[in-house]
Amino acid sequence: SRLRRLGMMLSSSCCHSPLSLIDVKGFDPKDVCVTMKDGRVTVSAERKEECNTCTGKRCCYRKYMKEFSLPPSCCDKEVTYSV
Repeated sequence: SRLRRLGMMLSSSCCHSPLSLIDVKGFDPKDVCVTMKDGRVTVSAERKEECNTCTGKRCCYRKYMKEFSLPPSCCDKEVTYSV
């Protein structure tokens, strides 16, 4: 399903539909950070993977960040998120 493909959903008790659906595929829930300040939501995630191969060391670094404003009718304290 669509919701299954999308990794994170932000919602609010003042809004009956989700505020945002954010695809965080490839990140563990512990890698994802959500902060709210002054009516703005920031979703960020970082992941670093290192592995040794027969030809040397391989490192993969991924970073994601999305920021958006809450609707005027929403309060920071009413916003929840789930992964």
